[in-house]
Amino acid sequence: MNDTNIQDIPKIHNEITRKSEEIGFSMPSDLYVGSFLKTLIASKPNGHFLEIGTGIGLSLSWMVEGMDADSKLISVDNDEELTTIANNYFGKDDRVELICKDGTEWIKEYTGEQFDLIFADAWPGKYSEIDEVLNLVKFGGFYIIDDMTKQPNWPEGHEDNVIALTEYLEQRKDLQLTKMNWSTGLIMAVKK
Repeated sequence: MNDTNIQDIPKIHNEITRKSEEIGFSMPSDLYVGSFLKTLIASKPNGHFLEIGTGIGLSLSWMVEGMDADSKLISVDNDEELTTIANNYFGKDDRVELICKDGTEWIKEYTGEQFDLIFADAWPGKYSEIDEVLNLVKFGGFYIIDDMTKQPNWPEGHEDNVIALTEYLEQRKDLQLTKMNWSTGLIMAVKK
């Protein structure tokens, strides 16, 4: 098996990658994470999904391709420039709602239904407001976080945040947890 042979890359992915390079966006999501998200989302027909940290839309491209026609996805980011770019790619898809707002505020204000999968790729929902976000995961739903192995762009001391978060997730009795030393380091939790 060759896990580098990823064959189902979204059609729009190359264009978004080109745009990332053009604007100097330095936090793109990895192909492995995208493929993993697409597969998990495909397991939830008529699903309701949340991405915290849209960025320029690379992960979103994978998530959208995994969705069926009856699924819905909310993606939140606080960067207006990036949200505008992502909106150019996904704004016409009625299944996708892009929100430009501080993630902490959005999480605290959200009162809608729970989600089948939450991909937390920003500080809110990963290192802050963790309990609020985990309460938004349906029973049997997925909570996914990446960048859990040391990254070159981590500020000094960030590894302590990762260790504390991992320990916190490990001790929760309402999650079935799998830690994967793969890609950028993933944790997948299922709400039980």
